[in-house]
Amino acid sequence: MRLVFAGTPAVAVPALDAIAASGHELAAVVTRPDAPAGRGRGLLRSPVGAWADERGIEVLTPARPREPEFQQRLREIAPDCAPVVAYGALVPTQALEIPRLGWVNLHFSLLPAWRGAAPVQHAVLHGDEVTGASVFQLEEGLDTGPVFGTLTDEIGPADTSGILLERLAHSGAQLLVAVLDALEAGTAVARPQPADGVTLAPKLTVEDGQVRWGDPAFGVDRRIRACTPAPGAWTTFRGDRVKLGPVSVVADGPELKPGELLAEKSRVLVGTATTPVRLGEVRAAGKKAMAAPDWARGVRVATGESFA
Repeated sequence: MRLVFAGTPAVAVPALDAIAASGHELAAVVTRPDAPAGRGRGLLRSPVGAWADERGIEVLTPARPREPEFQQRLREIAPDCAPVVAYGALVPTQALEIPRLGWVNLHFSLLPAWRGAAPVQHAVLHGDEVTGASVFQLEEGLDTGPVFGTLTDEIGPADTSGILLERLAHSGAQLLVAVLDALEAGTAVARPQPADGVTLAPKLTVEDGQVRWGDPAFGVDRRIRACTPAPGAWTTFRGDRVKLGPVSVVADGPELKPGELLAEKSRVLVGTATTPVRLGEVRAAGKKAMAAPDWARGVRVATGESFA
């Protein structure tokens, strides 16, 4: 099939690789416009755009997919289908109708659970034991279209959002290609999403990354893993913000007040509403990340000091 792929971040690249190896014709990619990045604020191509540039594939960067110029170019390319992975913009009906077989979206949840921008982060944050990926027919509603196929993946006790998303990006890429193959063969069947079980997954903010030490230990652990690597988990120490890597729950630890620090030779514990957690890495503002015991020795954590 002749395809136009829509996507923006690095998590979409495994799907591009899988499509390129599948035998389908990739005529162009659609991605978000180049964005300022780095200290110099120079314009930076998206990972999807850079992938296409390296291979001499046409790159379309409309500010909005409803732009007439973009839609006209899409008609000229005349794709059979437009696979989508984390594009980052809503596609209007006029553009959805241009490909003969529409747009099909790879979404990193088991729909209708976790519709929205951050499905993996919310699955980790809320303690889901199983998640997965879905390929569905894109329509104007937020991740509401009928589903062609799914896969499942267990969420491990040490999985961060970054680790889980990387895993789903690769397995989901194969699911997406399988759906494209079925569409070409005329054997694909899309089933409506059930009305029950709908949950929403808005993008996590910096404020969401603030650790709530008054939560139970498992809640602290989930929040930090959900916010790793983005937007980043953080707390404050002596009035300054410090970023935290994943922690581990200490079932038999000493009794500590929420946020209270206990710096030992080989570990640093922090109190929660239940049992303590053991810190992994700590990164103070302007500093490199370091193991928690090294950080504690450097700042000389005193007895009774706390995170806030």
